[in-house]
Amino acid sequence: MIKTLSTTIMYENKWMRVREDIVERASGAEGLFGVVEKPDFAAIIAVDNGHIHLVEQYRYPVQMRSLEIPMGAWPEQPNADPLELAHGELQEETGYRAGRMEKIGFHYVDNGGATLGCHVFFATQLSFVGKNLDAEEEDLVSLTLPVADFEQKIIQGDILDACTIACYGLARLKGLV
Repeated sequence: MIKTLSTTIMYENKWMRVREDIVERASGAEGLFGVVEKPDFAAIIAVDNGHIHLVEQYRYPVQMRSLEIPMGAWPEQPNADPLELAHGELQEETGYRAGRMEKIGFHYVDNGGATLGCHVFFATQLSFVGKNLDAEEEDLVSLTLPVADFEQKIIQGDILDACTIACYGLARLKGLV
């Protein structure tokens, strides 16, 4: 077991906190962990009539546009109900409301360095009600692709977002797509 000896907050804003922990390992040796704390988020595989709903947006940390499934968190409500969050993010980013939203899993995004987890949802029975983008999402574009084209983009390396790939893989393994 690892024992935390001290924790220092190195950086904090409304979206995240970075801390540095000094630890003692079972052997008695001391070590250091850098941990990024972010709230859990919801990611949505939204499929209707053989098409998957996606978003494309510029991702500053990697300096490129990224094709992804709809996903997000509410920094002002870090403990929001995951189902409510999934419904909200789907409508906010794609303009669609799901008649059926099923939680299909949960995974950690980077359990070696961060606390955030991803609640994975599968959405169907979609109806368009209009987008409600946040100011930070001004460049977000939503689109739909046939599922086969989406899978081809993963294979070709055109989709690089690990969460998108993992969530879709889970839905595929569960026989939902």
